[in-house]
Amino acid sequence: MNILVIDDEMQILRTLRTSLSAYGHRVEIALGGQAGLDSINEEMPDLIILDLSMPGIDGFEVCRRIRSFSKVPILVLSAREAERDKVKALDSGADDFVNKPFGINELLARIRAIMRRINDSTSDVGHVLVGKLDLDFDRHIVTLDGKRLKLSPTEYSLLKTLAANVGQVVRHETLLARVWGADYKADNENLRVAVNHLRRKIEIDPSQPRYIITEPWVGYRLCDPSEDIQ
Repeated sequence: MNILVIDDEMQILRTLRTSLSAYGHRVEIALGGQAGLDSINEEMPDLIILDLSMPGIDGFEVCRRIRSFSKVPILVLSAREAERDKVKALDSGADDFVNKPFGINELLARIRAIMRRINDSTSDVGHVLVGKLDLDFDRHIVTLDGKRLKLSPTEYSLLKTLAANVGQVVRHETLLARVWGADYKADNENLRVAVNHLRRKIEIDPSQPRYIITEPWVGYRLCDPSEDIQ
């Protein structure tokens, strides 16, 4: 797998290149946000490992710019431990978040989890029509009222999991395990942010959702608005 690591510390770049290469990955490094964006313009990697705290173009802005044209998975690294920074990173388009310092085994596990859910999102669910949402998982295409939606890998996997159980409640822990992996069963913040992002793309009024319905303390349901299931 081709991995691009973007950081402003050369020691971290060298360490990750050596460690990840030892596990069979092809690793490119970029010193700083602008160098990372330039590298992506030359060749799109399979996955990006991105530091948040960088001078000039920081990780949040790099993430937002990447999401304007690509769905490539982004794993954020940061010494920042505040919950607001994690939420901001996820809101900017990151797929996962790892705090510094971290162990290489943890990082590899997070990479595997991200790639697994991307691969799982292409498995057979078929073609589902929910209201004006046309979910063609065979062709990896989602449209709303005839307009194709641009979804991140996480959003796509989340929607697919809900679509496999249309009208039924899917519990928080089930969604977390299916979309993020078994280690995330208690990480409701990831789920909440992803659902909010998805609602912004498919709901007329995200504050009063009609497609993705919240079942308090339990989970979420994907519903056909025309059936008025609340």
